[in-house]
This record gives sequence, structure tokens and C-alpha cells, in this order.
Amino acid sequence: MNLLRAVAAVSGMTLVSRVLGFVRDLVIARVFGAGLFTDAFFVAFKIPNLMRRLFAEGAFSQAFVPILGEYRNRRGEPATRLLVDHVAAALAGALFLVALIGVVAAPVIIYVSAPGFTAIPGKFELTVELLRITFPYILFISLVALAGGILNTYSRFSVPAFTPVLLNLSFIGFALWGAPYFDPPVKALAWAVFAGGVAQLLFQIPFLARLRMLPRFRLDLKDEGVRRVLRQMGPAVFGVSIGQVSLLINVIFASFLVTGSVSWLYYADRLMEFPTGLLGVALGTILLPSLSRHYAERSAAEYSALLDWGLRLTLLLAVPAAVALALLAVPLVATLFHYGAFTAEDVFATRRAVVAYSAGLIGLILVKVLAPGFYARQDIRTPVRMALVTLGVTQLMNLTFIWWLKHAGLALAIGLGACFNATLLLRGLRRRGIYVPLPGWSVFLVKLGVAVYAMFAVVWIAAGPDAAWLTMNAAERALRLAWVVALGAVSYFGALWVLGFRLSDFAKRV
Repeated sequence: MNLLRAVAAVSGMTLVSRVLGFVRDLVIARVFGAGLFTDAFFVAFKIPNLMRRLFAEGAFSQAFVPILGEYRNRRGEPATRLLVDHVAAALAGALFLVALIGVVAAPVIIYVSAPGFTAIPGKFELTVELLRITFPYILFISLVALAGGILNTYSRFSVPAFTPVLLNLSFIGFALWGAPYFDPPVKALAWAVFAGGVAQLLFQIPFLARLRMLPRFRLDLKDEGVRRVLRQMGPAVFGVSIGQVSLLINVIFASFLVTGSVSWLYYADRLMEFPTGLLGVALGTILLPSLSRHYAERSAAEYSALLDWGLRLTLLLAVPAAVALALLAVPLVATLFHYGAFTAEDVFATRRAVVAYSAGLIGLILVKVLAPGFYARQDIRTPVRMALVTLGVTQLMNLTFIWWLKHAGLALAIGLGACFNATLLLRGLRRRGIYVPLPGWSVFLVKLGVAVYAMFAVVWIAAGPDAAWLTMNAAERALRLAWVVALGAVSYFGALWVLGFRLSDFAKRV
């Protein structure tokens, strides 16, 4: 399998999802703006979304995929199918209870996660109502993550990468055509979450059936594989929850700031998720099953070389993305969101958060590449300890930055915390001899720096003053932004070519 081609395929599907995600956010911004109703919805959506990352794409995937890969490589298809059946039953049962508890305890959850909402009449009650609609999403999306883990293990990367498109289509449909039928209209967004979760689950069922891996939900908690997954999930849940607790604390802090702060952070986070998804998630998705295979085969040299390849590819793409995101914060926010109820003040407030996030973009992506270096070896405790230290450092930065940077300080703390975490992970991999850098890193970094500087100069000149972007109409913004991005890309990759980089240099097969 050509890993570069696989990364390109996953990134391509993720690009479709992210583009539709921006269309979704554009529609939401135009219809609902940034205020009480969107603050309520974004908190109500953030909580099951955090649970999704915790149980589904986070802890569960980290625990399940390496063990599934081991079963497939060493024990054969019958044992693998039995593991899938037993794990699916245990996961579905546990998440059904979690969803039920979430619906019943919604007032308590909102009071803990956004206590500042109680000071504004109606805001707390609306958020509770929206959470009760969105919380069952965690059940559907956890089963989607199970299906995605199976498909990725069998190198069917494009299907799980495309699946999030359906949630975005659900959002767009409900916002444009469903909102008038709800009171208040923002309830349409909550039902979009529910419907999107069901659609994603149904979409993956035929692909599992073709692999003969469609779960039959036979519960057996005494099964050896299930017990191993559960043992791995213990520290994995704790480790992933550390990062999610950090995000939740940010919401708590933001709920005490001026109205709109939660929404500004949300829109900035959506911009950050674009490069994070295209690069970090795509590389992490490809690396985890590939590293697991090398570990099962006891190929230490290939394991290290694969990590080296992932790190170089990450820096090659993440560094220019971070620089471009900071330079083009206003053009991006204005082009995507400055319509209808989304004001110029919202543009510049969101811009501050985007610039703050961009300072840590490289760290956010590197964590997704470095952490699989431990997970593939079924070592979850080490990155958990590192994440715990990172949580403490991040909250110290939150308390320091929020006083003078407000909501942007919360974004900056998250980004710098991710850089700190990535540093700990890299140091741990090297100290244990898991990762040994291949020759040529010094020359690689110098050439990378020269190419990024060339791109910076071109983009800075081409973008012009920020204020001008607010006076353009939608078509002018879109065309101008496309032109600036194209110039930046040509200048960057052109400089890399002149400096001797070739696409074939990053080809990798496993």
C-alpha cells in the first residue's frame, strides 16, 4: 500500500467534509449570527461532541484498532470477526446507558459546563433542551467509530473519511429549510445533529457487510479480546478526557466573558479543524494501523522509519498552514462568515482567536502523529501521563492569558499546550529508542524555512489590508481569497522544488 496515496485519499475525503463544514458554518452564521441562541447550541453540541472524542474517536479507537490489527495479522478472520461481535455489543450497551444518563442529567451537565448561562434569562433552559436532543448522538457516532476502526484496519480509509459529510449535509438542510418549523428556530440545529448521527451509521453498514465484518452484537465480557480492549480503554479514557476537560474548562471560562465569546471560539476552532483534519487526522488514521502492523511483525526499524516519514510530511505541510492561517485570518473569517447577522465586530473578535490558535497549530497536528507511536505498541499509559502534565500547564496559561487576551487567551493556551504535549511525546519516543531520526533533518529544516519565508512574503503582499476585506461583496472576497491562496501555494511549493524537494521523496509503502 502506498501511504502517500492513502494520505491523499483520506485528505481528499476530509477536504470535501471540511468544505461542506464551512458551508454549514456559513449558513449557521448567516441565519443565526453569534449570540444567545448560538451560544446555547454550541455548548449543547460541544458536550456530546466531547463525549464522541472521548468514547469513540479517542479512547475507543486507541484501544481497539491496535488489538484488532493484532487479531487480523496473527489470529485469522474467524477470531477477528468474533472480537468485532463482542466488542460491538459491549460498546453499544455502555453508550446506550451513557446517552440515557446524559438526557436525564442535562440540567446538571449544563450547570457544570456553562455556569455563566444561569445569569441570562432563558439561556440556561434553552441549552438544557438542546442538549437533550443532541446527546443521543454519542451512541450513533460511537458505533460509527467502531465501523471506521474496522474499515481503516482493512485499508478502506476513504469510507470513514467521507462519512462526516453526512452530518454537514444534515446541518445545512435543517438550517435552511427546517428552522422555520421550530420554536425557537435554533432547535433545528439540534435535530440536525440527531439525524446526522443516524445517517452516518447507516452509510457504513453496507461496507462492513462487504468485508463480512458487520457486527452481530453478541455480548461476552469474558472474551479475552474484549477484556484487553477494556483494560486499554481505562487509561485511554483518562488520557483523552484530559484533553477534553481542557476544552470544557475553556467553555466554562468563556461563559463568563461577553456574550458571543463561545461562538467566536467555535468559529475559530472550525478554521483550525480544517488543517488539523486534512493533515493530523489523515496522518493519524493512516499511521495507527500501519504502525500496529509493524509492531505485530516486530519490525523496529520500519516502525521508526514510518514515524520519521510522518514527522517530515507533517512539518512540510503544517508549518506553511500555520503561517498562512495567521496571515489570512481576516480574509478567511470575512469570506466564510461575514454575512447577515455576523458583524464586523464578530469578524475581528474571531480573528483574534484564529491568530492565537495558529500559534499552536503545528503542535495540535504533531500530537496526532506522535501519539500513535505509543498507541500502536498498546502503550496508552505513557501518553496519558504526558497529557496530565499538559493539562496543568494549559490551565496555568488559561489563568494567565484570559485577563488580557480574553477569549483569544483561551485559544492561545490550547495551542501552546498542544506544542508542549508534542514535545513530551517526541522526547518520550526518542528516549525509549522507539523513534530514531533518519539523517538529513538539518538540511530539511533549513530548506523548509526558506520556502515558508518565500510564501510569507507573497501572501502578505497579495492579501493587502484587513479592512479592505470587509468592504468587498461575497464574490469579490471569494475570488480574491482563492487568488491569494493560489499564489501562496505556488510560491511555497515552487520554492520547495527549486530547493530540490520532489514528490517521490515522500513516497512510502508498507
